[in-house]
Amino acid sequence: MADGAPKKVQEYKDSLKTKAEELILKGFPKKIVELNDLLETAQFGRTDLSEVHQQLNIPVPEPIAVNSHVDAPANKKWKYDNNMEDVGGTKVMALPSGAVPCNKHLCDLVLVVKPHIRQLVEDANLLKMWISFMIPKIEDGNNFGVSIQEDTLAEIQSVESEAAAFFDQISRYFLSRGKIVSKVAKYPHIEDYRRAVQELDEKEYLSLWLVMCEVRNRYCTLHDIVIKNLEKLKKPRTSNADSLY
Repeated sequence: MADGAPKKVQEYKDSLKTKAEELILKGFPKKIVELNDLLETAQFGRTDLSEVHQQLNIPVPEPIAVNSHVDAPANKKWKYDNNMEDVGGTKVMALPSGAVPCNKHLCDLVLVVKPHIRQLVEDANLLKMWISFMIPKIEDGNNFGVSIQEDTLAEIQSVESEAAAFFDQISRYFLSRGKIVSKVAKYPHIEDYRRAVQELDEKEYLSLWLVMCEVRNRYCTLHDIVIKNLEKLKKPRTSNADSLY
């Protein structure tokens, strides 16, 4: 098994190079057109952001009438002279209307966006390995083509890292929304917290739209830089015979 390992490694490298070139020449243009069409759909083309709002399923409690003229025991008197720091929120054991759902509009959008982010990470990783395999051994002189390879490799690595960061952005949205919703549950009578949830949902919708635009733009950028330098990427150094004739 060990004797055949070098051969299998070489077969893997050859198949990766073939797959990467196919991806650049055919896969990337197809992907760019697909993403352009997706961004033109109604799901990503909302102009009225209020359409992404969703009821929280947390009712506003009935106001409690307080009669200031009724005497109460000394230890239970309302302290009108104290500031609002003494007023605590509602202890939430269970919500009377059941669970508070995630925003369905944005969850559906996340399900569309995430596969494209993952695909960009995988495609960038494939191109990174492809260029790494084509970098020649270190020699003195004639390194112009090698510098093009290294610059392109750095650009691909940047795209890969940026695409992976998009996942973190999505998870941070759900965490932030959960914290604000918990504030709504504890202080259901404060309208600002409810408005904060709506504003956060609108912001996330724009962020997801922007992520899809960035994914499309990164495919365009990678395709452009590789196509323009394809010959130098594949053959970074010219032979001495080429320079003589």
